[in-house]
Amino acid sequence: MELSARLRAMAPSPTLALDQKVKARIKRGERVTPFHLGEPDFDTPVAAAQAAIDAIHAGKTHYTQAAGIPELRAAVAGKLRRDQGLAYAPEDVLVSVGAKHSLYNLFMTVLDPGDEVVIPSPYWVTYPDQVRLTGAIPVIVPCGPDTGYKLTAAALKEALGPRTRAVVLNSPQNPTGAVYTRQELEDLARVIVGHPDLLVVSDEIYEKLVYGTSTHTSIASLGPEIFARTVVVNGCSKAYAMTGWRIGYMAGPRPIIQAAGDFQSQVTSNPTSIAQWAAVEAIAGDQSPVEAMRRAFDRRRQLMVEHLSAIEDVTVMDPGGAFYCFPDVSRRLQRPVLGRMLSSSAELAELLLEEAQVSTVPGEAFGAPGHLRLSYACDDDTIREGVGRMRDLLAR
Repeated sequence: MELSARLRAMAPSPTLALDQKVKARIKRGERVTPFHLGEPDFDTPVAAAQAAIDAIHAGKTHYTQAAGIPELRAAVAGKLRRDQGLAYAPEDVLVSVGAKHSLYNLFMTVLDPGDEVVIPSPYWVTYPDQVRLTGAIPVIVPCGPDTGYKLTAAALKEALGPRTRAVVLNSPQNPTGAVYTRQELEDLARVIVGHPDLLVVSDEIYEKLVYGTSTHTSIASLGPEIFARTVVVNGCSKAYAMTGWRIGYMAGPRPIIQAAGDFQSQVTSNPTSIAQWAAVEAIAGDQSPVEAMRRAFDRRRQLMVEHLSAIEDVTVMDPGGAFYCFPDVSRRLQRPVLGRMLSSSAELAELLLEEAQVSTVPGEAFGAPGHLRLSYACDDDTIREGVGRMRDLLAR
């Protein structure tokens, strides 16, 4: 049976496919170090989990408003005002089945076939494929280590054309951990407000996880003009270790939010009711579990950077946020490993999995060949052992 052209052109998520492969190995009894994981290794805060249990006992297990329960939309609006200084009303918020779902709803709402979307590379794996599903065209702008893997105002200006409808910004960034400074965002905002009808998709899912001198700034907070052009996307998965609960949200201009809500009502209806009540407690309740997790990630970040930096011909940037390192291994590809010359970081990632039982995600998945993504959402001993196995293999 013939599949649709849009599905034939779409690749499955490489990170999820790799996760299935690694889990199959672990099930067979293999000892794999899972640096590919994109989720916290912490449990959901107890108070949030208890709120879901209480919701079950209270019978809050029925359909909710398609856009989310009023209490959660109000909690999100309050959080955005408290943390980013963004003046959204609950009616400007749409709750969805994870931030990935929020992004898809948004792209389906604002894009037409032939529109263009500027996506800086390295990028999260899902952005280009979701844009293609709408019939729009992803315009990939390479951003290398010379700019800290971040989009510059000059590069953005060069990429804009008459059909450009949106630009995707992700800070802190997956896969590099790069965090845009306020000045960098101000430079980008000046270009954006000068281009007709250009929308900013600001993916801020890692905004609670920043380290050292880095601080998170939402581009929407930089003035009324850019605020009116921005849709903020966020969720509970990363900050509250709620990846499996599937609660994401977006906030932005009310006509876009209402239209996206209408679209969602025809596709999935409401997110899971009890997960929404857990999210109310997570977002509006005690934030100390978030800070404890952030401090643990900060320590692990320093540990992984230290050990990766000790590997010959591997260069790693100190990430300012998220929970990933993105070492440049391109120089290492110029030397044989176990008698083999490797032509890509994808081949290196495969070799590391086969010979060292270390799972990493190759840079090709993020539009950045010559790199590997490693998550430090694991304990200190795992970091030492896994990076040690990498070092030993590459030394052979």
